[in-house]
Amino acid sequence: MAQIDISLDNTQDFYHLTPDSVLDALESVNFEPQAALLALNSYENRVYQFRDYAEKRYVVKFYRPNRWSDQQILEEHLFCEQLVENEIPVVAPIKINGNTLFSHANYRFAVYDCKGGRSPNLDDKDTLIWLGRFIGRIHLLGESNSFQYRPALTLQNFGIDSVQYLLDTDFIPSHILESYRSVTEQIIRYCDQKMNQLTSINTLRLHGDCHPSNVMWTDDGPHFVDFDDSRMGPAVQDLWMLITDNQDRHQWNTILEGYEDFREFDDRELNLVEPLRAIRMLHYSAWLARRWNDPSFKHNFPWFNTTRYWEEQVLMLKEQLFVLQ
Repeated sequence: MAQIDISLDNTQDFYHLTPDSVLDALESVNFEPQAALLALNSYENRVYQFRDYAEKRYVVKFYRPNRWSDQQILEEHLFCEQLVENEIPVVAPIKINGNTLFSHANYRFAVYDCKGGRSPNLDDKDTLIWLGRFIGRIHLLGESNSFQYRPALTLQNFGIDSVQYLLDTDFIPSHILESYRSVTEQIIRYCDQKMNQLTSINTLRLHGDCHPSNVMWTDDGPHFVDFDDSRMGPAVQDLWMLITDNQDRHQWNTILEGYEDFREFDDRELNLVEPLRAIRMLHYSAWLARRWNDPSFKHNFPWFNTTRYWEEQVLMLKEQLFVLQ
């Protein structure tokens, strides 16, 4: 089944997801939640922490309608289960009567054990080595098979489609439109050149959104959460967001030292870091625009869709173009 078009947004996606309906959904899969729900920091989906009457903590995630198909969600779940089976610290969905994906009142949801932690100290050598080792292990298993339903990370779906969506709507102020069009055309062209030069690089199943907030650190080490953006792509996608200074060779050498304890890294992929950063910038703006009818986005991102935002975007994109060049 093809990926559902994430641009198909519904103003009322989560309108009927009230606290009562969340509790009813949990009870439908035999949880006995206390009435208190804690909304967690998630915008794409709706995520809540709850306790049962034995005081055990869990997290329930309600998937945004019209984003992923059931097959795509289940592929993510299966990947997480495989990682856990290989003793990799990933928070996988709880299996209930053989299932991990459930539905209630037209909402699909999954339940997870609640795992706390703090952001990793990315300036610490041992932390980077440890992270590199676990990501290497994730990728070693990730390359053993391919996603059948989940999309790949490509210039088309992250860059070209994002720019086209913004140009086809009225988000960008008219006096900035040509500047935005010009700089994004150049960025797409440079990214295309660099990515086409590396067509022989292997792609594999990734975390896909491996930034520090998706790595929970404890005294016993890390665990990786939120594989919601998992997809096929180059290995470096799961590494570059953990590097605080891309020009710092020491940081790269340190995380790759751990990574290569388990999987060889193709150094040519380092040439993809700035193109990947560029198309992520484009994708982020389009993501906000596609979700702008969701009231929670207007509340949490009040600075988006202002003249100042788009002026700053053009400046940042010009700076990124300079780096690409």
